Amino acid sequence: KHPSQVVSMGQIIDAVILSLDKDNKKLSLGLKQLEPDPWLNLMGKYPVGSRHKGVVRNLTNFGVFVELEQGVDGLVHISDLSWTKKIRHPGEVVKKGDEIDVMILGVDVDQRRISLGHKQIEDNPWDRFGDTYKVGTEVEGKIVRIIEKGVIVELPMGVDGFVPVSQLAQAQVKNIADKFKVGDALPLRVLEFEKESKKIVLSAVEALKDKESNFVEEYMAQHKLPSSTIGDAVGASEVSSTPEAEDTSIPAEN
Repeated sequence: KHPSQVVSMGQIIDAVILSLDKDNKKLSLGLKQLEPDPWLNLMGKYPVGSRHKGVVRNLTNFGVFVELEQGVDGLVHISDLSWTKKIRHPGEVVKKGDEIDVMILGVDVDQRRISLGHKQIEDNPWDRFGDTYKVGTEVEGKIVRIIEKGVIVELPMGVDGFVPVSQLAQAQVKNIADKFKVGDALPLRVLEFEKESKKIVLSAVEALKDKESNFVEEYMAQHKLPSSTIGDAVGASEVSSTPEAEDTSIPAEN
């Protein structure tokens, strides 16, 4: 980012003459040209699909720059950091200086770009999540993030799921943060599972239907919900806002 990272004032260095402009009395020099261009050998050294260790050098909103060796960096796009987490910023997963495992996804010598993947080090767990999170399965989830349309919960096996606001309680919840907090554990039932879009939609309302009244009362009290909804939650035969009629997509976040 700055010449001082390579040289200092008064230092005697070797350089290669790149061009000579007699009219403007300008001489262009190069330092990197003293050594062989490492990019010419990268395809052989870093074939697509190979695995390597690298050091995190920089974080951006769109990904992580990882140094594979001195002078050779690659980019792990934010979407290639985790199979299971909905990551808003790479800093949620890694920090500068971390050594991480990566897989080579592509090498573009002309553009000096190496595409890396971190999640690809492991098999895609969504191939087996279909059995674990079948529609109707009951599971406990911990709230990890509150958004306008509901809450993101962490489920067993480290995967994130989405609970729409209408599925948190029979009563209308106007301000989710007033009733639910990050870290709260919720009883849930799977409403939707979509492998391709990596989406699991869940409902606390449905999970409460076949629970004992004291369990429901405890849930209502914990989240300061109106007690009049207890009977509804236990005895209702239909959810007031059905999943089919509801937008369960999670809004994109920066």
